[in-house]
Amino acid sequence: MCKVLKISKSSYYHWINNGHSKRWVENENLLRQITNIFEDSSKTYGSPRINAELEAKGILVSRPRVAKIMKAAGIRARKPRRFITTTDSRHNYPVAPNILNREFTVTGPGQAWVSDITYIKTSNGWLYLTVIIDLFERKVVGWAMSEGMSAEETIIVAWRMAIINRPIVQKLIFHSDRGIQFACTKFTNILNANKFVVRSMSRKGNCWDNAVAESFFKTIKVESVYNQNYHDQNQAKLSIFTWIETWYNRKRRHSALGYKTIEEFEILTNNKQIAA
Repeated sequence: MCKVLKISKSSYYHWINNGHSKRWVENENLLRQITNIFEDSSKTYGSPRINAELEAKGILVSRPRVAKIMKAAGIRARKPRRFITTTDSRHNYPVAPNILNREFTVTGPGQAWVSDITYIKTSNGWLYLTVIIDLFERKVVGWAMSEGMSAEETIIVAWRMAIINRPIVQKLIFHSDRGIQFACTKFTNILNANKFVVRSMSRKGNCWDNAVAESFFKTIKVESVYNQNYHDQNQAKLSIFTWIETWYNRKRRHSALGYKTIEEFEILTNNKQIAA
């Protein structure tokens, strides 16, 4: 065996007498931590987020080492699948110019919100999810789940939640695609009634203009929706509510925030403001 593996007999007997190396024991302990974090993330975390979570627990280790251990153990994050857009821009309502212009980084909360609508499949019909995301810390400040796609059931409900959770006290760019729910008179009248709100819409057929909202939908579908088999809308509503409010807005680590959670980012921002 030693000859085949090209090691000395003395090395073999040293291993027999002394047991596993310190490095091997450390890697075994790390693997247990990595596995727990991976399972808690519904098997969606890759090495960058797992490394950030380890550091938050006080375990300092390099990301390449985490990636190497994950690869050796066959731990691999789920990959995204393509999904179909629900945008219906075939209407005669006026559309707003693209004021946001892909400026997805802002200096504080309440400066720019993005919004979009997607569908969730259940065994007895479709459920539609509308979200409003604050670009500052990528928090879902407003959302709605409905069985219909009218503005009253989707964006108007989400908007009412958003302005309760985060009252508008300064100029706010509200960006969406050109879907009929965002362009219709009922919703635009609500926006126009607030002197601080500036409407912004993506260019026709350009999903990159609303990339943050699109990315959110890919994330929720990979990390939650695609792993479920919803029997009805109520089951889907409970599952999505739990994912948004207890995972995404609180515990999930976001690459756009330097792999901090939204709560950690908010605390850090508040501390900086107090120190200033």
